[in-house]
Amino acid sequence: MYNISQLKKLLKENGMNEKFSLIYGGDKKSVLEAYNRLDDTIKHFESIEKTEEVYLFSASGRTELSGNHTDHNNGYVLTASINLDKLAAVSKRDDKKIIVYTDYSNNPDIIDIDDLNINKNEYGKSSALVRGVCAAIKNKGGNIGGCTVSLNNKVLIGSGLSSSASFESLIGEIQNALYNDDKISKADIAKIGQYAENIYFGKPCGLMDQMGCSIGGIISIDLENNDSPIIEKVEYDFESNGYALMIVDVKGDHSGLTNEYAAIREEMNAIAKYFGKKVCREINKQELIENASKLRTEIGDRAVMRAYHFLEENERVINQIKALKNNDISTYIKLMNESGLSSFMYLQNCYSITSSKNMGIALGLTLTKDFLKGEGACRVHGGGFAGTIQALIPINIVEEYKKYMDSIFGEGSTVKIRVRQSPVCEI
Repeated sequence: MYNISQLKKLLKENGMNEKFSLIYGGDKKSVLEAYNRLDDTIKHFESIEKTEEVYLFSASGRTELSGNHTDHNNGYVLTASINLDKLAAVSKRDDKKIIVYTDYSNNPDIIDIDDLNINKNEYGKSSALVRGVCAAIKNKGGNIGGCTVSLNNKVLIGSGLSSSASFESLIGEIQNALYNDDKISKADIAKIGQYAENIYFGKPCGLMDQMGCSIGGIISIDLENNDSPIIEKVEYDFESNGYALMIVDVKGDHSGLTNEYAAIREEMNAIAKYFGKKVCREINKQELIENASKLRTEIGDRAVMRAYHFLEENERVINQIKALKNNDISTYIKLMNESGLSSFMYLQNCYSITSSKNMGIALGLTLTKDFLKGEGACRVHGGGFAGTIQALIPINIVEEYKKYMDSIFGEGSTVKIRVRQSPVCEI
């Protein structure tokens, strides 16, 4: 906790360098931006609250490195926290309200946490996530309390960088620090966020997004036991090995696509159920192929292909983890391209079937492959259908790639991201 005058002094004297370097990386540009964002956030905080006591929090977005739609069927995933985050100035409240101002808005979300009932009219709204996080903490025997939040957001909504999971992690960590003496683990913060998104927000996501936002660094996650996932840190620096991780926002519209997203899980689960199992993790490729004739009749061709994608992708994640551990970037690139092709051909989440004009991901992948001429790699990023692609671009052509893709999808569409080592945290 800080008082406002103390914090202003730290900002004036650059007294946050060490803390900002741990969160955003040590380059001067990122640290300077952090100072500017925090200065603006504190100014806004002073305009909405008169208290001198303020807490600071940061929750990152995440990038999915491998494991496209494997998490919800208890598979393996490889994910990483990134340097784009949600930065918040927070104060305690004496009442039972959580009030969230986003990007200096004058119209905050106001949530009464005495009412933790599920409200289907809130589906898809940030207020549902706040309510869901508080309900999950309370269900686990934790404490909840009121607070005012001034939020500066760099994890753009609909960007495929898990803005909702980042928000859930932020609200969970605020409640953890302010009312639970930091006793809630980062893994449990992630599970709390998933509960909020599944039950209160109405999106049947797996656990990868929340883990990626909460834990920090590159992590592999084995979700065979969803209640006790096996989490392992994977140390790797793409840039020191000649490549930059990049995200291209193809400006697709996510609204109205929840049903298409949900259908992936439903179809995979239907295949598993045919074999008397709950998830595709419990079946194998041989039995899938041997039963393909009956499966396509009873469930459908696309479901068979989506289950095939899961089984291949799950094995691919394991091999990509090995490649990073062995410092074998060539194998990693080969597998990343295979992952992208599998999502396109079998998972079929690179464009929406509802509109032939909403195919930005497919176009972005087409143009990136043409640009790379066999170098680097690209794949759909996250849930798919609209949003972003991920590319691994040789360092020497990063600026050229950015200029090229921005000319197609708009200025600022293409962003180089870095892995963030810090978990969701109080600063």
